[in-house]
Amino acid sequence: MKLILTTDVSGLGGPGDIVEVKDGYGRNYLLPRGYAIVATKGAEKQVQVIRRAQEASRIRDLDHAKEVKAKLADLGTVPLKAKAAAGSGKLFGSITTADIVAAVKSAGGPVLDKRALEVSGHIKTVGKHSVSVRLHPEVSAAFTIQVTAAS
Repeated sequence: MKLILTTDVSGLGGPGDIVEVKDGYGRNYLLPRGYAIVATKGAEKQVQVIRRAQEASRIRDLDHAKEVKAKLADLGTVPLKAKAAAGSGKLFGSITTADIVAAVKSAGGPVLDKRALEVSGHIKTVGKHSVSVRLHPEVSAAFTIQVTAAS
């Protein structure tokens, strides 16, 4: 079965790639989840749209990745407010990667891809936590978030 990927699929390819997979894998996994579309002549035009969208949000090259790393280093500690139980320091729920991306953006930092963030374990307590982000295959950056209780 010939498919065009719409998102990154580990071990298979990235958005816009045309891949040949077994029928069951494509029909039962990739297509229902929206990870791929059937490769037709009309879908070739969609590939161009997907690639343009990917280029706009992707780190362009090694130099751009180093610039983004420098911007993250200049931020220092990123503040993040979350609902917490009074006195205990435990959060209601946990901090997600989308919360971290929004906090970095609101602190004046660069726009990051939430899928590139690497958080060790779940963040369920108030305090400082380290987060790393994979900007480029050769460049990764680390920064600290300060989780505080929202009043």
